[in-house]
Amino acid sequence: METIKDMVANMGFSSITGSMLIMWVVASVLLYLGIRKQFEPLLLVPIAFGSLLTNLPTRLFYDGGWNVQGMFVPFEGLYYFISQGVQLELFPPIIFLGVGALTDFGPLIANPRTLLLGGAAQLGVLFTAFVAVVTGVFTLGEAASIGIIGGADGPTSIFLSNKLAKHLLGPIAVAAYTYMALVPLIQPPIMKLLTTDHERKIRMKSLRSVSRLERIVFAIVVMVSCIIIVPDVSALIAMLMLGNLLRECGVVDRLVKASQNEIINVVTIFLGTSVGMTMQADLFLRPTTIMIIALGVVAFGVSTAGGLLFAKLMNVLSPNNPVNPLIGSAGVSAVPMAARVSQTVGAKYDPQNFLLMHAMGPNVAGVIGTAVAAGYFISKLG
Repeated sequence: METIKDMVANMGFSSITGSMLIMWVVASVLLYLGIRKQFEPLLLVPIAFGSLLTNLPTRLFYDGGWNVQGMFVPFEGLYYFISQGVQLELFPPIIFLGVGALTDFGPLIANPRTLLLGGAAQLGVLFTAFVAVVTGVFTLGEAASIGIIGGADGPTSIFLSNKLAKHLLGPIAVAAYTYMALVPLIQPPIMKLLTTDHERKIRMKSLRSVSRLERIVFAIVVMVSCIIIVPDVSALIAMLMLGNLLRECGVVDRLVKASQNEIINVVTIFLGTSVGMTMQADLFLRPTTIMIIALGVVAFGVSTAGGLLFAKLMNVLSPNNPVNPLIGSAGVSAVPMAARVSQTVGAKYDPQNFLLMHAMGPNVAGVIGTAVAAGYFISKLG
C-alpha cells in the first residue's frame, strides 16, 4: 500500500486545475482548426501542442535530480533552453530569413506603387494601438504590441511584444498567428463590402519582367534604407533581405534550399511550441486576453480596409492605369495567403482575371511596412 501511495503522490493528478482543463479545450480548438480545417497548420499545430503541454504537470521548463549526497537539485529543463530562441529574439529573424528566401519580390519591383498599399494596410496597426490606449487598460508599449497584430505578421508581433510587453507575449502571438490562419475567412466579407462588382473585375496591366540585377540591388537598397531609418528592427530587415539576396543571386542554391526548408521548418516547430508554452492557464485566462483577441480582430479588419480603400483612391487619382482594389487587402503581411485570397475572390467574379502576382506586390510591401512600424514603436517606446 505504501508503494501505491508513493506512486499516486508522484503523479500529476493533484496539480491539474479547472483552468488547466479550460486550456485543454482551447488547445483542442486550435488543433481542430489546424488539422481539420487546415488553417495555417504549420503554425497552429505546434502552438496548440505547446499550449497543451504547458497546462500539464510537466517538467519541461524546470526539472531536477538527486545528487550523490541524496539532495534534490533543480535545474533548467528542455523548453527553458528552446524558449530562449524567443526570449533572446533569435527565432523571429530566422523565420524572416526563410520568408525572404521563399518570396519573389519581383511584382513589387515591377509595380512600385503597390508599396503604398502595404503602407496603407498599417492603418489598422495605428488605429488599434490608439484604441487600446484609450481604453485605459493598456500602457503605450502594450497597446503598440497589440496593434501590430493588424499587420498579420507573427514573427514581428513576437519580436515587438518581447521588447515592449513581454508579459502579453502569449495572447498577442496566439492572436496574430490565429488571425493569419483565418485570413480566408476574415478578409472576403470586408473585400466584398468595400468594393463594387465593377471594381472586382478590373484587369490590371501585365507586369514587366524584372532582371536579376534589379532584384539584387532592390534587396540591398531596401535593407540599407530601412536600417538607417529604423535601426531597432535591423535584425528582421537584414535577415529578410539576406534570404531574398540568397534566392536572387543564383549562385548559392544549397543555402537557398536550406533557408527555404530545413532552417525555417526546424525553427517553426520550436517557435510554435515555445509560443504555445507561454499560454499557461493562470496567465492566459484573464480579461485582458479577451480584450487582446477582440482588438486583434479590429486591427486586422481595419488593416484590410485600409489597403482596399487606398487602392480605390489610387484609381481616382490615376484612372488611366487602374488597380483592382482586391489586391489592396494583400497589404497585410500574411505571405502568401493574403495574395491568394485576393486571387480567389477576384476569380469568383472573373475566372480569367489573374491577380495573384499583382497582389504579391502589396503583400511583400506589407511585410516591410509592418517591420518598419514595429521599429518605430521600439524606438519611441522601448
